[in-house]
Amino acid sequence: MGLIAADNGGNSNFKRVPSGSHIARCFSVIDLGTHLTSGQYGEKNQHKLRLAFEVFGDDDEGQPLTIDVDGKEMPLTINKTYTVSLHEKAGLRKDLAAWRGRDFTDEEAKAFDVSKLLGAYCMLNVVISETNGKTYSNIAGIAPLHKQMSKPEPIHANQKLDLDNVDMDVFNSLHEKLQDHIKQSPEWKRFANTSTGNQLINNDAPEPIDFDEIPF
Repeated sequence: MGLIAADNGGNSNFKRVPSGSHIARCFSVIDLGTHLTSGQYGEKNQHKLRLAFEVFGDDDEGQPLTIDVDGKEMPLTINKTYTVSLHEKAGLRKDLAAWRGRDFTDEEAKAFDVSKLLGAYCMLNVVISETNGKTYSNIAGIAPLHKQMSKPEPIHANQKLDLDNVDMDVFNSLHEKLQDHIKQSPEWKRFANTSTGNQLINNDAPEPIDFDEIPF
């Protein structure tokens, strides 16, 4: 499964989630495939996924955290990209351990189906940052929903894309830039070269993608 994690060794054009602690629900798990990344240890290929959350409540001025989408008020959303890994130093493991309230056992870390997060509620700690004149809302931490808090009714439909078993309805619902990014992964190209997907491949390399600039 492309969404199995294991321990194996913005622009301000649209309304953003404000800083603070918010009730949220994970509604989207998107397999981004494997991509070349660069960091303090040089370049390497890493399998990536994106989790997206719908956020509930009001801002500091009492305004609901919603946005008009085709005449319907929808919760604001926020997402975070992770390497698909449950290595002890991986960001995904750290956030999931905080969310669960406990770390993974060695057995659990061997294989965890990330799609199990769909529909799960949490508390998101959001911070605002600025880079090169652009403002970003970033998920700084995830915690369990307080026991005394009620769970708001879900609004966004659950959404899962696994590149080992591609759902084209889900893929076609994604933002075009995100589709282009996924198409550059070897996982997508393997799918596109099958009898099912051989009409879907796109070898044109797009511009580098800024995930925070993609409204959900």
